[in-house]
Amino acid sequence: MIPLLGTSLGAMCVLFMKKEMSDTIRKSLTGFAAGVMVAASVWSLLIPSIDMSEGMGKLSFIPAVIGFVIGIVFLLLLDTFVPHMHFDNIQEGPKSNLEKTTMLLLAVTIHNIPEGMAVGVVYAGMLTGEASITASAALALAIGIAIQNFPEGAIISMPLAAHGIKKSKACLMGILSGVVEPIAGLVTILLMNIAVPVLPYLLSFAAGAMFYVVIEELIPEMSEGKHSNVGTIMFTIGFCLMMMLDVALG
Repeated sequence: MIPLLGTSLGAMCVLFMKKEMSDTIRKSLTGFAAGVMVAASVWSLLIPSIDMSEGMGKLSFIPAVIGFVIGIVFLLLLDTFVPHMHFDNIQEGPKSNLEKTTMLLLAVTIHNIPEGMAVGVVYAGMLTGEASITASAALALAIGIAIQNFPEGAIISMPLAAHGIKKSKACLMGILSGVVEPIAGLVTILLMNIAVPVLPYLLSFAAGAMFYVVIEELIPEMSEGKHSNVGTIMFTIGFCLMMMLDVALG
C-alpha cells in the first residue's frame, strides 16, 4: 500500500492546481522519477538477484541477465500490442476525448505492474528468509517506489485537468492508476511458494520492466525540447536519494 499512497498524494496535487503544469515542472518530476526507478532497479533488484545466485560462482550473473532481458521483452510486447498513450502525448489532442483519457490510464496502469511486482518479489524473498533481503531493504524499495510515484501521480492528473476534465475525476484517475501496484504485489506474495525457486529471475525481471519504462517513457519526456538540463539534474537527485535510502536501510 505504500507505493499506492505515493501515487495518491501525487494525484491529489491536481486539487490545488491553478494553472497548467509547466514544461519545467513536468521535466523535473519525470527526471526525478526516472532516477529513483533506475537506482531501485540496481540496488533493490539486480544486486540481490546476483547475490542470491552466488552458488553459481562466476556465472552468478546468468539469472540476472535472463530475467532482465525477459522483463524488457515483456514490456516491449505490452507496448506493441496493447493500445495506449505515451507520456509525451499527454498534452496533445482535444480536451474531452474519452478514448484519450482511457488510453492514458491504461498506459500508466501497465507501467505500474512491474513496480508492484518488484515490491512483492522483494517481500516474498524476505518472507522466505533469504539472507540477502532484509525487512528494512524491502521497506526501502517500497518507500522508494512511493517517492517515484508521487511525481508520476501528478504528471497524470494535472495534464488531464488542464484539458477540461474535472479536478476530482482527474485525481481519481491518477489514484486508480496506482491501484494495480498493491494487487500485483499481493499476487506475487501469494505465489511465493512457486516463485521461490526462480526468485533471482523474478527480481531481475522486475528490474528489466522498470528499466523499459524509464528508457521508453521517462527519459524521452525529460529530454525533449528546452529545459532538458532540469530533467538531468532531477534524475541525479532521484538516483542519489534512492541509492542512499537503499544502502542506509538495507
